[in-house]
Amino acid sequence: QVQLVESGGGLVQPGGSLRLSCAASGNIFSIIAMGWYRQAPGKQRESVATITSGGSTAYADSVKGRFTISGDNPKNTVYLQMNSLIPEDTAVYYCKGVTTKGGFWGQGTQVTVSS
Repeated sequence: QVQLVESGGGLVQPGGSLRLSCAASGNIFSIIAMGWYRQAPGKQRESVATITSGGSTAYADSVKGRFTISGDNPKNTVYLQMNSLIPEDTAVYYCKGVTTKGGFWGQGTQVTVSS
């Protein structure tokens, strides 16, 4: 089992920045990839950014050039740096850990971009 706890969400004005954190605990050595997903009201959950245990990253087209995913192995934490935020980025952001036996989700953190 893997437990994930997100933090760092909040209210920010358009053009602003936020950094989300996802702290992993439990059977962390089974994790092969981690990712950030988001779900806006009335919409399906979508992938935002992913990072593998080898450090390879991938991003949704809508966030390329604005968001950066990174990992801090000693702290078992994955970050999502979000810059140049726009109202369309408003959503609940979830962290997901992928293991050879399945995926595990965090509880989510709300990000609201509004003036």
